[in-house]
Amino acid sequence: MNEVTLLPSVRKFLERDHGNFIDGHYTYDNNAEKIPVINPATGEAISYIRNASNNCVESAVSSAKRAFHGNWANTPPYQKGVILNKLADLLEQHSEELAQIETLCSGKSIHLSRAFEVGQSAVFLRYYAGWATKINGETITPSLPSFNGEKYTAFTRREPIGVVTGIVPWNFSVLIGIWKIASALVTGCTIVIKPSEFTPLTLLRVAELAIEAGVPAGALNIINGTGQAGQALIAHPGVAKVAFTGSVPTGIAVASTAMNANLTRATLELGGKNPAALLQDVDADLAVQGLITTAYVHQGQVCASPERIYVHKSRIDEILTKLSSGLSQLKIGSPLDESVQFGPLANVGHFNKIKNYFDIAHQESEIICGGQSLSRPGYFVEPTVVLARSANDTLLREEVFGPITTFLPYESDDELIALMNDSPFGLTASLWTNDMSKALRLIPRIEAGTVWVNTHTFLDPAVPFGGVKASGIGREFGSAFIDDYTELKSVMIRY
Repeated sequence: MNEVTLLPSVRKFLERDHGNFIDGHYTYDNNAEKIPVINPATGEAISYIRNASNNCVESAVSSAKRAFHGNWANTPPYQKGVILNKLADLLEQHSEELAQIETLCSGKSIHLSRAFEVGQSAVFLRYYAGWATKINGETITPSLPSFNGEKYTAFTRREPIGVVTGIVPWNFSVLIGIWKIASALVTGCTIVIKPSEFTPLTLLRVAELAIEAGVPAGALNIINGTGQAGQALIAHPGVAKVAFTGSVPTGIAVASTAMNANLTRATLELGGKNPAALLQDVDADLAVQGLITTAYVHQGQVCASPERIYVHKSRIDEILTKLSSGLSQLKIGSPLDESVQFGPLANVGHFNKIKNYFDIAHQESEIICGGQSLSRPGYFVEPTVVLARSANDTLLREEVFGPITTFLPYESDDELIALMNDSPFGLTASLWTNDMSKALRLIPRIEAGTVWVNTHTFLDPAVPFGGVKASGIGREFGSAFIDDYTELKSVMIRY
């Protein structure tokens, strides 16, 4: 055992009464329902939050609106970037504390919490900070006729849209929260974040650090609770935009509520049933190690991860044998154990969902390895490989969001593309091959927002990310996010 010893600051934080973070400080409603935060490695409560009332939601939106028209509006763009960079500094200074809190809540490997959840949050913050002074319009020369020598000029402005509601899922609460916080703040918006009730604690600590970094009171607020609190935020007339990450059914409901509330704009980063294609010339060892790294990271609970794997029929047996061997060597155990590579699922509801997919796999397909839950405290299952009997198998159609990859052999490139595109989803995809000419010809035929070659899942702040078809509306990262957090205003001048 290489179990990490919890920091004293983490123990003290868990013992606190966690209210909602509104207008730069905690607010408490002692009459509100207490919701336990469960450690998925043990199934035991480690702390509690309180379900936000409608009054809390009203206070949070009002606070954000005051900051939008007041102190944050009066903060120069350069200073906004300085503040985001300072917050990145503080995330790095408190990285072990934040990583431990996140691992306790989510079951994420302590290595992943350190390097990705916290470390990449700082990287993304610094990227967004660089945009603070670069949100520009353009000048235009109109073609209006002149009757008496008058002339015209025009220009456009990018103006912040207003108060943003960010709905954050349980799988990467800090990183996805930072994407929304940074997008809003750097464009001049203010934000109210609603984290999942399963993983609410780390963002509360981030909010404290944001105040220390210089984010003014009200510019960032955190509302805790169940979906009812999120619905109240989405429907609030003071909210100008909703940024949602989560499942397709919930995303459709979010968009409908937002539209009915006030024609509130919404960006939706939704689910995926992401294909990976292993072409005939694939490097089997590279692909197998890549699949272990990208499909089973955080126990497969990543929206961008590959779930359906199409392998040329001449290579399918080799790939399945090597993948099964590699997965059998993964050490399963506590995510706070630094020697462990595979931890628990994030919550009991998801644990039961994955067990149901195991039952479906036993009925419809052939399980190559895994396919069982583990008899131990917490929400542990085996990493699993399934060979489908047909393209219509449930595990090739429905998003599992867990440590199950389902394989199907193919013969021709045309068949491969048809299989990859035969899905209502279109978030990500990957091609594994040494034939770059073929890869570049196949990429335009793949219906996905992101296509990787010889890798999968990894994100970079400079590269836009989002889905097509049912996988979402809008883009994160790059410069693309600016369109979704600003209004374009045109100005025309006669002189």
